[in-house]
Amino acid sequence: MEDQSDNVAENQFDSSLANTTTTSNNIVMEKKKKNKTRKYTSFVRKFTCLSAKDVKDVEVVRKINLESDDHAPSHLIIMVNGIIGSAQNWKYAAKQFVKAYPEDVLVHCSDANSNMLTFDGVDVMGTRLANEVLYVVQAHPNLQKISMIGHSLGGVVARYAIAKLYEEGSSKNISQENGECRVDGSDPSSLKENSIGKIAGLEPVSLITSATPHLGSRGHKQVPMLCGLHTLEKVALQTSWLFGRTGKHLFLTDSDDGKPPLLLRMANDTEDLKFLSALRSFKRRVAYANACFDNIVGWSTSSLRRQSELPKRRSLSRNSKYPHIVNIETAEPSITQDDLILDCKLNHGERADMEESMIRGLTSMRWERIDVNFKGSKQRFLAHSTIQVKTKWINSDGADVIQHLVDTFLL
Repeated sequence: MEDQSDNVAENQFDSSLANTTTTSNNIVMEKKKKNKTRKYTSFVRKFTCLSAKDVKDVEVVRKINLESDDHAPSHLIIMVNGIIGSAQNWKYAAKQFVKAYPEDVLVHCSDANSNMLTFDGVDVMGTRLANEVLYVVQAHPNLQKISMIGHSLGGVVARYAIAKLYEEGSSKNISQENGECRVDGSDPSSLKENSIGKIAGLEPVSLITSATPHLGSRGHKQVPMLCGLHTLEKVALQTSWLFGRTGKHLFLTDSDDGKPPLLLRMANDTEDLKFLSALRSFKRRVAYANACFDNIVGWSTSSLRRQSELPKRRSLSRNSKYPHIVNIETAEPSITQDDLILDCKLNHGERADMEESMIRGLTSMRWERIDVNFKGSKQRFLAHSTIQVKTKWINSDGADVIQHLVDTFLL
């Protein structure tokens, strides 16, 4: 009996010790999680979210008491980095916005997708970004408007995120269901330029992209460093997996559950996500594109043009105020309602030209195109980063492009 009692006591002690250890481990893990949350929140507060009180050289006369809810900024600007990038890439541009509009804007440089996380795929990155936007909106209840600015891959990720955040209003939409196109709404005569809807509960104002591969990176000189050579473009296509799911998305080689490539689906409204309706809900859509010297993203894919539609470089002229901006144009919708429905159906056909389908879908609404040329600049061969002023001391020649972005920004 004594032996049995000893065994029971020993088992109870071991069980108690195990429970204590487990509880202790749980407490440690909870503390680590809280510390990580504090660090993230602190980092967001210190850098990724910028307002006038964070920029020391804003003129004193223009400073306001941002601690008061009555004077809190109402316009949220979300800036999204490109592949293997980080929130720091937008530091220069973010400060220019806050200097120009200290009373109006809160600039958040996204930290949801940085470095190797940018290989996880456009859909995964877009979902992360959407969740991050919701977090920022909840933290700043005075916000009323939202604009998105994305560099390179960040522009595509922003387009996915707004579809996740889109709250549909009473507007007509074209959607795909089981391979069939459906038009919702009572007026079938024309496409609505600005659908009634919100992004994360806020009024959508501007979606701006800079050197973004809207049409992907597959063939047709979309990656200039490949020199348009079919052999090199074929090798790039076969090795796109090196960039993870993101590479497959950009080279249109993904086929999840037998569906068309993601970028192709993003040029239409689908049953799950209203990509075009979300894009159309913005008052402005602007595409900044490098006309040359960008070895990563081609002029066609970043400006949403067919190769045959690209302006002749000889006809481009420099802007006196913004010397590296050589062309500004507004492209009106280039597709009818019937054409878009037909294109939606063709997306499921083997003979459909994917690039053409994407162009037709994305240009079914008005875009402003801003063409940039760093010819004559010592930083021209870094054009892909210079257009963003990714690092001020080596990409400073892009400052006039950022200034143009700030000066023409719609509040």
